[in-house]
Amino acid sequence: MTSAPTDQGYRLPRSALPRRYSIRIAPDLAARTFDGEVAIELDLHEAVDEIVLNAAELLVEAATLAPQGGGSPWPLRVELDEEPERARFAIGAKVGPGPYVLSCRFSGQLGSKLRGFYASTFVDGDGNERVIASTHFEATDARRAFPCFDEPDMKAVFSVTLDVPCDLLAVSNSPEAEVAELGGGVRRIRFSDTMKMSTYLVAYAVGPFEATEPVVADGVPVRVVAPVGKVHLSEFALEAASHCLAFFHEYFGIPYPAEKLDLVAIPDFAMGAMENLGCVTFREQALLCDPAHSSIPELARIAEVVEHELAHMWFGDLVTMKWWNGIWLNEAFATFMSLVCLDDFRPEWKPWVSFGVETDTALQVDGLHSTRPIEYEVRTPDEAEAMFDSLTYEKGGSVLRMVEQYLGPERFRDGVRHYLRTHAYGNTETTDLWDAIEEVSGGEPVRAMLDGWVFQGGHPLVTARVSDGRVVASAQPFEYLPRSELPERAGPSSIGSGWLVPLLVARRPGPAERYLLGPAPLGGNPLDCGPAEGLVVANAGGSGAFRLRYEGELLDRVLGGLGELEPLERFRFVADTWACTLARLGSLNDYLAVLGRLREERDPNLWQVVAGSLALVDYVAAGVAETELERAARELAGDRLRRLGFAPSAEDSQEDERTRSLLIGLLGTIGADPEVRAAAHDAVAGARATPGEGLAASIEEAVLKVVVATGGAEEFELVREGYRHPVDPVSERRHLTALAATREPALVDELLSMTLGEVRAQDGAYVLRLLVANRHAGQRAWRFVVDHFDELSERLPSHAMPSVLGGVARLVQPEAEPGVPGSAGGQQLVEMAQAFVAAHDFGGHQKTIDQALERQLVNARFVAENRATIAGVLAKV
Repeated sequence: MTSAPTDQGYRLPRSALPRRYSIRIAPDLAARTFDGEVAIELDLHEAVDEIVLNAAELLVEAATLAPQGGGSPWPLRVELDEEPERARFAIGAKVGPGPYVLSCRFSGQLGSKLRGFYASTFVDGDGNERVIASTHFEATDARRAFPCFDEPDMKAVFSVTLDVPCDLLAVSNSPEAEVAELGGGVRRIRFSDTMKMSTYLVAYAVGPFEATEPVVADGVPVRVVAPVGKVHLSEFALEAASHCLAFFHEYFGIPYPAEKLDLVAIPDFAMGAMENLGCVTFREQALLCDPAHSSIPELARIAEVVEHELAHMWFGDLVTMKWWNGIWLNEAFATFMSLVCLDDFRPEWKPWVSFGVETDTALQVDGLHSTRPIEYEVRTPDEAEAMFDSLTYEKGGSVLRMVEQYLGPERFRDGVRHYLRTHAYGNTETTDLWDAIEEVSGGEPVRAMLDGWVFQGGHPLVTARVSDGRVVASAQPFEYLPRSELPERAGPSSIGSGWLVPLLVARRPGPAERYLLGPAPLGGNPLDCGPAEGLVVANAGGSGAFRLRYEGELLDRVLGGLGELEPLERFRFVADTWACTLARLGSLNDYLAVLGRLREERDPNLWQVVAGSLALVDYVAAGVAETELERAARELAGDRLRRLGFAPSAEDSQEDERTRSLLIGLLGTIGADPEVRAAAHDAVAGARATPGEGLAASIEEAVLKVVVATGGAEEFELVREGYRHPVDPVSERRHLTALAATREPALVDELLSMTLGEVRAQDGAYVLRLLVANRHAGQRAWRFVVDHFDELSERLPSHAMPSVLGGVARLVQPEAEPGVPGSAGGQQLVEMAQAFVAAHDFGGHQKTIDQALERQLVNARFVAENRATIAGVLAKV
């Protein structure tokens, strides 16, 4: 027998390694089944009497092993191990090293969990339900479609053949190489061989699709493939992809590594998109839109998703991590590169400023003791799946941006090119990238710097102050809760210490200067950052992936010079001030005083911080100071909206469009502004009276939320009809999101019931999370999740329940909710959520859920500690 696999049986032995797969798949869309066969050319590196592959939810039979090049095959006995998802092919005799071909037949079900080879449905223009079969294999689900060596460093070449009905369109990673008629209305399509790649990047889809004519971009034929009737919504995605291919070719210094590029819209898709080589799959709303009826943020999101996935063609597909602990580097780098590319594609959209919001979201998680390092040990499939979170994407991308800005874009890019050239078609560890950048950086301590940010959790709070006329910076771990306030079951803190912090410090109007704040001998702690002259900005450019607090004289200068800060610097200052308020490092009174200085602010990202923080203050004020909060919100935001106007204008900048939408939402809900509410209802009535025109795209989502939140059954039904009959997938998302703003118990119950059937499984978790986080519906929604937990777990994708439970972070109502059985308030809600989680096994997703529970503790403490004084504090606004 071969040596036992490592990692408790979840890793395959290395005695057999694949070189090439020949896969034939025949799906039956009506029966929701498929069958196929695979021949795997492999090398045995030692004598074995069995070969171990991955397989799950498959019936495997007729297996043989034959010497490559000729010779009698050995029949193989197949034994499936369910839990480790492995298939053992017993040979019955010792077989020596050399090249062989393992062949077998297999069959399976087109599942409904949006993984492996699964079924997706949509209703066509004639009202008929149509079925699509498509794949999603990341992280460990190729094994549900065919037996394989389903580990990222077991790369091979793939030849895919599909037997499909002649009236359906089929796509895969490569172009069609040969088509043969099989009779009976079926044809066989053989696609050309792929480059050497990992199993999770194999893709194929079959169904009633249509495709655009290819657009040649940088020498590559590019198409959008969409369900029939929707391909006309592909223009913007094609434009973004065409720009992207040329941009990345130049940036990386390496041509696009596949023969063609298909962007494929799938109605049911668990993730946003997936970087399958040459056959990128997308959730429809992340690819298809009508630009004339889409807002700038919606267009930016589509462009960013396309750019993210195409960055993976080089960073992930061409060069791949050795194991799933390194997936952060794929995703963080694609996140970073999508913004580099978007900044070139549409610089007027200021994507790096908007990314500040995403950085802040990641830091909110990273300030919890239940955070994790960006990279950590991964063993099981569900642990790999749990890696796909804000720490992997947004914190990782933020760290890369911080380092790029510290080193300079050219040196950083040269290091990336060196890395890709060195490791093309291979697999790497995280430190390979650090070393490549360090080699071309002129002696910068890149590995020493990045190891601290990647291999430990948390981030520092940098404090800047004046001492003897000099700017002095020091750092300490940032944490929302003292460790003494954590429950016993929480375990040890994952927040680290001792970071090397790359600081860019500017004395305006002068340029930024570089400093390294960290342990001796690299600067010591505290660090002298030069003379305290003029307006000192200690996170110049706003790219630092840390919290920043000014003290004393420096704070006074920043408060007096807010208008002189760059938009991202100003955003980071307000976001960091709010974070320090939650961490009891500053008072709510002082934070609201800062907001009072922002009445002229134009940056929508900053208004997003304002709206998010006031949404938590809304819990504090519930039942004791609601009128005072409404007045304060109107004081802060009312003048700005009046100057912008409720209706969009041809003179609007993209900032104006986004700011107007945020202010409508804030004033129409928390602010209870009668004029805004009336204008929202009038706008919807006007759009209803003039079919074909509709609401302006830039305000539609905000207006619909206000109308649903302040209306009743009639408004709810109107918006639900918009969800059921959308003009495009983006509009469908807007209407569904708006429905979750309802405050009426009966309507909350209706929407909750829809998540069990009508709402697509991919969207159900999102709706439930919004409802649990809705102050007026939270306890009702939570009770529904508890009562239907098993049913929801069966219906929703495997990663969805941790997302749903993320809503408990806002389950902090101070009082019980009338009419909800078992309703509670305050600390009782915290205890209820903790008890529910303790009673269930979430496997590799436990860390994500622990973060939601700790965030609930932080928010509940904030609500409880500020209720007694909230009326007086709001009176000062």
